[in-house]
Amino acid sequence: MTLWTQLFLAPSALQAVVVIGLVAATGLALGRLPVAGVRLGVGGVLFTGLAAGHFGLALDRHVLEFVREFGLILFVYAIGMQVGPGFVDSLRRRGLRLNLVAGGIVIFGAALAAAFHLLGLFPLPVAVGVYSGAVTNTPSLAAASQAFAELAPAQAETLVGQAGLGYAVAYPFGIFGIILAMLAVRRLFRIDPAAETRQLETLLAENAPPLTSRTIEATLPAVFGRRLTELPAIAEGGAVVSRVMAGGVVRPVSLDTVLAPGMLVHAVGRAEALDALGREIGRDSDQDLPALPGPVEVRSFRVTRAAAVGRTVEALGLGPDHDVAVTRITRAGTEFSPGPDVGLHFGDTVRCVGTAEALAFAEARLGNSARELATPHVLPIFMGILAGAVLGGIAVPLPGLPTGVRLGVAGGPLLASILLSRLHHFGGLVWYLPQSANLLLREIGICLFLSCVGLAAGSRFVAAVGSGQGLVWLAAGAAITFVPLLAAGVFGRLFLKCNYASSCGLLAGAMTDPPALAFASQMLGGDAPASVYATVYPLAMILRIVTGQLLVLTLFSG
Repeated sequence: MTLWTQLFLAPSALQAVVVIGLVAATGLALGRLPVAGVRLGVGGVLFTGLAAGHFGLALDRHVLEFVREFGLILFVYAIGMQVGPGFVDSLRRRGLRLNLVAGGIVIFGAALAAAFHLLGLFPLPVAVGVYSGAVTNTPSLAAASQAFAELAPAQAETLVGQAGLGYAVAYPFGIFGIILAMLAVRRLFRIDPAAETRQLETLLAENAPPLTSRTIEATLPAVFGRRLTELPAIAEGGAVVSRVMAGGVVRPVSLDTVLAPGMLVHAVGRAEALDALGREIGRDSDQDLPALPGPVEVRSFRVTRAAAVGRTVEALGLGPDHDVAVTRITRAGTEFSPGPDVGLHFGDTVRCVGTAEALAFAEARLGNSARELATPHVLPIFMGILAGAVLGGIAVPLPGLPTGVRLGVAGGPLLASILLSRLHHFGGLVWYLPQSANLLLREIGICLFLSCVGLAAGSRFVAAVGSGQGLVWLAAGAAITFVPLLAAGVFGRLFLKCNYASSCGLLAGAMTDPPALAFASQMLGGDAPASVYATVYPLAMILRIVTGQLLVLTLFSG
């Protein structure tokens, strides 16, 4: 056996590693090359897989299925850990209306795919592949592939291969179609992007005012002799006093700090909370207490101690009783005050004010271990994957469907990771993935999955694209990409009065398309679309996965 045959042609564990490594490496390199200013990214792996399959490289069927499914599990688990913490919050806030529009885009696209199939333009596997490729959503393709494997195990390889073909044909326009939709809305309504960006940034600042600080002088006799901790504006958690100055000396706040005439109080909180504190004790002062010399220091710590996760600042003893003031907590880019009911999450950044001794105590209570923060917790990852596999195997019978609905290896780990990311911790287990570890899991998983999909479909891809039928697939994919986006953009502008920057973030988020977000941010000259993208992304991702599976479950006839 020659070395070439051993490495590339004879089925073995070594051959599988070499072929997948070659496909993934060349695909990622291809994805970095700009085409009309847009990169394929990880989608390049699919095309190198198709090329490899076309030229005769193939894996053992069982090895291919295992690698494909395991890669899918890693990918969707990492996605769930990423979007889970913001999923419920995105529905609570102003995002309900935006999420309804994003959901409409998803359902409209799925309905078009179903209609094209029912009109006889292409078989169901191609329909779900074209749908997934048109919206550049690989998890949707993965969910549909899993559904085919559940419904028709004997035909699974053929059905999944056809879906991969449809995905590959529709994918290129899916990348550019969303950008064309953004430009079409801009041209149609003659929009000035810079003005729209300024308008949205002003609106976001009004809806989520930042924390600020202020120095207030005690001038009202009614509060003289009262403890600072007894004041309603402080006791209710709206404002946090970081330091005081009396007799020309700046010092930290303690349980025994009593208001006296002329005492200066430096507080942190939302503007309305500081206004309330000012009305309680006196008037604003232009004295900058943090700039004055004294024993008070400021440090920020990361929550890495397992015993601190889930507990409040007060429960950890971080307060006036230990001469520490926790003024701000930063979580997922959002800064807020430490209210009495706010539990700490692993990875939170906690800003503390106090003496050096008090800050050493705070650091010990919070952890602040850079190594612990950067180290992935591997046991919870595998426990989450196990829980996801169990959830994915449970069949839920629904009326009118030929078989019970299973979340499968696409939906089960996704649901498990979303739930666990909301749980944050359980006993000594912390359900936290550092961003670097999350990205690594996600990229490895999707590369494995796309490599296998491409290898499975490659032998038939060129024939499909070169035929008249392939052009039909391409046209149908273009319609699935462009029509729902343009309709949503026009509807949002005319009836919901959506800001253009908000609309671009909505369209990119509904398509779960980071390159489109990058294009919108560059066009608008800022990160204004990112907040809307983050608001709709979690629900859109889940709906994309669910609709891919539902298309198969409702339309498959064996």
